[in-house]
Amino acid sequence: MKFAAGFLINRTSIIPIMKGVFLLLVFVIAGSYSVTAQTVKPGRVEYIKDDRVETLLWKHKIINGKQKKYGWRVQIFFDSGNNSKSRAFSKKGLFMAKFPDVGSYMTFQSPNYKIRVGDFRTRMDAEGFKQQILGDFPDAFVVKDEINYPSF
Repeated sequence: MKFAAGFLINRTSIIPIMKGVFLLLVFVIAGSYSVTAQTVKPGRVEYIKDDRVETLLWKHKIINGKQKKYGWRVQIFFDSGNNSKSRAFSKKGLFMAKFPDVGSYMTFQSPNYKIRVGDFRTRMDAEGFKQQILGDFPDAFVVKDEINYPSF
């Protein structure tokens, strides 16, 4: 038997080629079957937990509840001297009238009264709010402070 490029092909030389093609075919079929055999099948999951895990979670909540949570607030008032307390209350009332949904906090650090507003986790949020209130409170600035995280 003569092949196109001048190679002589007989029965003994074609058998190893056929074996190779057959083995390749077997591997391809077996590989594709193993890929399809890995599909997700519905079943039942049993969760077994240790009681000590609940105890650890409870302790974690107690410990983290006592830690201070820092974030950012916008300070809109800072004053000391005569009548500074009454001016602080009036400034806080003015803010609460214009922004009733935002928390406001008055603190006294001798001899100064301060009014700080908002509970922001990032400085960028506090800066954005400061830009909103600058028309009404031109002396406002952002400070790092202990904040109240919103409950989920």
